Amino acid sequence: MESWGSAARRRTADLVLWAATAAPIGYAGVTPPHSGRAIALTVGALLLLAAAVAVSRRWPVAALVAVVLGSLLDGNFLFAIPVFSYLTGRRGVTAVPAVVAFVLLAAGGTALNLGLLGTGAATWFLLASVLLFAGVFPWLVGRYRRQQAVLADAGRRHAEARDRERRGAAERIRLRERARIAQEMHDSLGHDLSLIALRAAALEVAGDLAPRHRAAAGELRASVAAATERLHGIIGVLREPDGTASTRPADESVGELVDGAREAGMAVRLTGVDALAQLPPMAAHAVHRVVREALTNAARYAPGAAVTVVLSRDDEQVEVAVVNAPPPAGPLPGPPSTGSGLLALAERVRLGGGALAAGHRDDGGFVVRAHLPVAGPGGADALPPVAPWPDGEPADSGPSGDRSGEAERRLRDAHRRVRLSLLTALGAPVGLALVLSLVYYPVATAGTVLDDGAFARMSVGAQRAELTGLPRRQLAPPAGAARPGCEYYTDGNFPLAQPTWRLCFVEGRLITKERIDG
Repeated sequence: MESWGSAARRRTADLVLWAATAAPIGYAGVTPPHSGRAIALTVGALLLLAAAVAVSRRWPVAALVAVVLGSLLDGNFLFAIPVFSYLTGRRGVTAVPAVVAFVLLAAGGTALNLGLLGTGAATWFLLASVLLFAGVFPWLVGRYRRQQAVLADAGRRHAEARDRERRGAAERIRLRERARIAQEMHDSLGHDLSLIALRAAALEVAGDLAPRHRAAAGELRASVAAATERLHGIIGVLREPDGTASTRPADESVGELVDGAREAGMAVRLTGVDALAQLPPMAAHAVHRVVREALTNAARYAPGAAVTVVLSRDDEQVEVAVVNAPPPAGPLPGPPSTGSGLLALAERVRLGGGALAAGHRDDGGFVVRAHLPVAGPGGADALPPVAPWPDGEPADSGPSGDRSGEAERRLRDAHRRVRLSLLTALGAPVGLALVLSLVYYPVATAGTVLDDGAFARMSVGAQRAELTGLPRRQLAPPAGAARPGCEYYTDGNFPLAQPTWRLCFVEGRLITKERIDG
């Protein structure tokens, strides 16, 4: 439900709208002379305007039509037409009702003025221009502003959705890395437990062992087998169904990893390999993973660049840094990096109690640096918090990435619609005005054009029947310039075909001829 404060603001805005649009009507109503009829018309006009304001939020097209029809009652409604036209465009959900209303108003006004009232073409053109520039043009501007607001809201919601998707993608990557760690723990612990069960089975069948010792060995073998099954049930379910086993040996060292990269053609220099002696298994696995991921990224994004792997250690922590120089021939063509590998690597290092940093160097190279405690993490409470990724969360290539691409396409479509709306708001009035001119001009000039040469040949004092080149139809005299016995013609000026020549006759004889300026 709408809050009291919001409702009060809307009522205040409506009151201000009514006061602003009612000012011209009220001013004309209080200006002398006063009559009972004039006062009644003013009160009726103000009440009609108040009703239009009251319904303008729910039925903006109806409010606009009421204001346009109110101009038949009071000409000062003309000042309210642009305001209500703009609000109709700004508040209307679709354009169809307003377009239908403008078409009906134009058709009805044409039939009323040309058919019933018999007004001239000039009056019709003036009224059509008022409807165009006071009605259609503000409505188009309002439509453009509405689409701008919709686009801004869509952009905000799109940014929020992208942010949620990035956070979700990062969380999925972290979960996959934890699952991968669980798989490795399952494989290594399962192997060790299997060896224990095998030795217990050997003791169980040993002939030189006392029966009670063989029974104890059997119980040990059964317990180890049960523990292995429980380990498989608890951790083995974390295996990804489409995951593939690594082709590298489980006990591969960092030195062997670097040797393999050299054999593949990479220029890798390794220093400080002794720092890995007697590291806890989780820290050793993390260091191996850091080096492997960094070498993979260097081969993919900096082919041919020299790589340096530096290992160092003190009493509390071990540090690994992998630095690659800029690629000599530039990066290989292909899609940009999503950063998911480094994010998974950061999660692996964090679970080991350490921290990882990665980024570009000033010389164009890239560095991956990790710090890990020698003693390993001291429990869940000792783990460092998950820090935000420095360059933003990586994009996800799965379904959420597809949804993000679809959202971006929708946003681009919305941008195109706003640009089209702006072009329409600017170009449509000009085009419609040109169409109105092309319709009005032939009607206004048909049989009313007096050219310069014919005007110059007309002699004052000549009989009207003797004048050559006199058009067959006259124009209406300009407002305030009518004279008895005078006829008005145009030189064909575009687009209004205004009266240009005035010929005055007395008893059928030309007594004056002159050009009308303005």
